[in-house]
Amino acid sequence: MPDRPPTPNFPPPASEATPDPARRQRLSNSVVIGAAAAVIAAVVITGIVIVQSRGDGEPNVSASASATGDVVTAAAEEPGPEPTETGPQIFGLSDTVTYETGVEVSLSKFTRATSSDYASPENTPYMKFTVKVKNGGSNTVDTTALMVNCSYSEDGQSSDSVFDDGLDGSPSTQLLAGRSLSVSWGCALPKGEDVLQVEVAPDLESETAIFTGNLK
Repeated sequence: MPDRPPTPNFPPPASEATPDPARRQRLSNSVVIGAAAAVIAAVVITGIVIVQSRGDGEPNVSASASATGDVVTAAAEEPGPEPTETGPQIFGLSDTVTYETGVEVSLSKFTRATSSDYASPENTPYMKFTVKVKNGGSNTVDTTALMVNCSYSEDGQSSDSVFDDGLDGSPSTQLLAGRSLSVSWGCALPKGEDVLQVEVAPDLESETAIFTGNLK
C-alpha cells in the first residue's frame, strides 16, 4: 500500500487568526456601544434613572422615561401654604360687626351707674350700654339665645352681668328678616377702671364678636 502524501500546512482560519490592533479597537468600541444600548433599553423598560445621588444614598435629582421615549423631569418641591391668622378679630366699642348672614351687631350709649338694693349683684358699680342686633339677612334670628359677656382692665378681670330695673338680659323674641332690636345690658365695672371688653353672639349659629376699648 503506497504511503499517503503529507498534509499541507494551511494558514489558520480567519476566525482563529489573531486580530490586528485596529480590529481589536473596533471590537472594543462595539462592546462599549452594545453596553450603552443595553443601559438605554433598561431605562426605557423600567422608566426611571437616577441622574445624581447625594452622599447619603438618597436620590437628589431624578428623571423618568416612558415607553414612548418622552422624558419627564421630577417637579421641584412646592412651598408649603402660608400660615394664616386663626385668632379672633377685635373691634372697637363703637364699631359695627356684620356677619356673612347679613346680621349686624353694634354697641352704644355707654353710661356708668350703680345697681339698686334689689339688683343682682346689688349696690355694684357697673357700665350700662345698649346692644343692637339688626337682621339684614333672609332668615329669622333666634335672639332668645343672645349671649353677652364682659371683662375689664388690662388683666382681663371677669365681669358679672347686672340684672336690675330695665336690665332683663336676653330678649324673648325671634328677630324677623329686615328688623332690628335693642337690648339694654349692664356689666359690673369698678370705679377707676376704664378698659372694657364685651363679647357678643347674636344667636347660637353665629361666632362671638369681641369689642374692646377705653371708657370715661
